[in-house]
Amino acid sequence: MARIDLDLAHAYKPNPQRDEDYALLPLKMTFNDGGAYALLGPSGCGKTTLLNIISGLVTPSQGTVKFGGQDVTGQTPQQRNIAQVFQFPVIYDTMTVGENLAFPLLNRRKSQRGLTPDRIRQRVGQIAEMLEMSGQLNTRAAGLSADAKQKISLGRGLVREDVSAVLFDEPLTVIDPHLKWQLRRKLKQIHHELKLTLVYVTHDQVEALTFADQVVVMTRGRAVQVGSASALFERPQHRFVGHFIGSPGMNFLPVRWAGQGLDVAGRVLPMARNPLHGEGSFALGVRPEYVTLAAPEAAGAVPATVTQAQDIGTYWLLGARLGAGSGADGGEQTIRARLSPDQRIPRAGDTVWLSLVGPHTCYYRDDVLIDNVSDSSVEVAA
Repeated sequence: MARIDLDLAHAYKPNPQRDEDYALLPLKMTFNDGGAYALLGPSGCGKTTLLNIISGLVTPSQGTVKFGGQDVTGQTPQQRNIAQVFQFPVIYDTMTVGENLAFPLLNRRKSQRGLTPDRIRQRVGQIAEMLEMSGQLNTRAAGLSADAKQKISLGRGLVREDVSAVLFDEPLTVIDPHLKWQLRRKLKQIHHELKLTLVYVTHDQVEALTFADQVVVMTRGRAVQVGSASALFERPQHRFVGHFIGSPGMNFLPVRWAGQGLDVAGRVLPMARNPLHGEGSFALGVRPEYVTLAAPEAAGAVPATVTQAQDIGTYWLLGARLGAGSGADGGEQTIRARLSPDQRIPRAGDTVWLSLVGPHTCYYRDDVLIDNVSDSSVEVAA
């Protein structure tokens, strides 16, 4: 295992001039030895390019890749000692499950001292047990389901103890949805037990937030935030993170400072101090989970007209319309709230008051979080 330091940019076309010309805009990033990381973002954001640069399948057009402080930018995946698991199974159908799991170890036997036949059997048994395949070690892979074959691929990536890192490129694509949940939990358990450095590419936020200790959120070739699941949810550093993380994502409302308070959709909320720290265009961000029903005229609340109320099962999703052309951007604003099913749920057409400002409110300028607003947010004046 090794600490991985990246200081690079990458473009597939020569002489890039604009941001749009880059698959990866300039970034500096460190993956610590033994950490579990996820690269999360929509298709085309650069996460697979970044993974392939780490593995050595792609050489960055600018900058360096270092493993354990050593520059490995020009080295192959074999020289970097990387294990990689792809979207679809990469196994030998003519071999048994046990032979497939043992193959990476047998390949390294000459170069790794202490890798005796007994140790190989022990390691294969350990990985098979973790993946709940102990009873299939003597089963030929050709007759197995796609799910089982991909579990073998995961095992082949995890079986070696001497790797610098194990890289996963959306490895659960072909897995049955029910089994996906089990394997996400299993990978988390395996990481805790084996202490391998794992880097996992996905566009599925549930996979990323379940598996990884640290998540790298990417968009348009840029890494916009690296953090834990709670940090990404509670304090998105970029509007894209607030939008992408959560179901549904964060509400964003244009706001402005109106002298004694915050103008939100035409209603001035009295504030003890200005949370915006300047003039210009700003956005208030608040997650649907933290939008609550309030008493009429309550401090920190705004009136809204309910447009829909949808029963999701464990909660109700309320859609509402704020203002009537007098907001900070001169237009009507919409907002979503997640409400508990055990409270009275308004119906479409009802007028409600929604509380927006509190400890979980975030403020953004030019899509970036205003960092010097404390976690306690800004108190509403009485």
